[in-house]
Amino acid sequence: MDRNLALEFVRVTEAAAISAAKWIGRGDKNAADGAAVDAMRSRLNQIDFSGTVVIGEGKKDEAPMLFTGEKVGKGRKPQMDLAVDPLECTDSVAHGRYNAISVIAAGAQNTLLHAPDTYMEKLAVGPAAKNKIDLDAPVKDTIKKTAKALGKDIREIAVLMLDRDRHAKLIQDVRAVGARVRLITDGDVAGAIAPSLPDSDIDILMGIGASAEAVLAATAIKILGGEILARFKPQKESHFKEIKEAGIKNLNKIYSSEDLAKGKQLTFTATGVIEGPLLKGVEFQRDTIVTHSMVIRGISGTVRYITTHHHYHKI
Repeated sequence: MDRNLALEFVRVTEAAAISAAKWIGRGDKNAADGAAVDAMRSRLNQIDFSGTVVIGEGKKDEAPMLFTGEKVGKGRKPQMDLAVDPLECTDSVAHGRYNAISVIAAGAQNTLLHAPDTYMEKLAVGPAAKNKIDLDAPVKDTIKKTAKALGKDIREIAVLMLDRDRHAKLIQDVRAVGARVRLITDGDVAGAIAPSLPDSDIDILMGIGASAEAVLAATAIKILGGEILARFKPQKESHFKEIKEAGIKNLNKIYSSEDLAKGKQLTFTATGVIEGPLLKGVEFQRDTIVTHSMVIRGISGTVRYITTHHHYHKI
């Protein structure tokens, strides 16, 4: 993928992050999300490319903008698939909690899994443990093998998961083997990527989270050399309908990062809204707004961290 296009996406996530950050702590997650969506869509339509949203804000009849199937860009080549989340962690922004980002994953046509809007069971690790994991293995085995691969004592291993009632048994199992649990209220894109980053204090992501976030995270994890395994785990009856409509017949299939994001024509771009395990958040200073972003390119394998100072009168 052209490096200039990858950098164009940074401008998009920066704009969305700044718009969302203005709603931090105001208790209105819909307004925060709406501001991010408006900004992201507007900026995407200024870019010389032809993008199709394969994972977005929902179906066309549910989301007026950045809906699944929407075309964005100026309609020129290259043609690309996009998985977007203008504001991952709307609740975190509304309540001023930890961890929120604006994110775009992009790939050549038909490279990103067109995941239905449901849930998946997930297991993510970094490069050292990528060939040691099995989604069906007992929790204790996964932790022991990861610890050995990382050269760590089991008591040093940190397992991150969403703070949900459905994870009560998983939390018990992790603690029973002697590892530590790290809970987040939202945002398992950043949480899944964290184990693949050097010097991260997160070693494993486990648990059930949204399927869209699995595809977003897989794009970065694959480029970084880590691994994510995922399997559809519908939580209510309507989810089964979504999966069926997407043409997925085998609910037992385990998807790897390569299944979720194919090939090397991939990029992952994110800008922090509120500080989290991946990025610092938007900083409103006297004369400028400072954003912190990352760009990961599949072809080159490069990871760029970009700090941008935006002057108020030019935004």
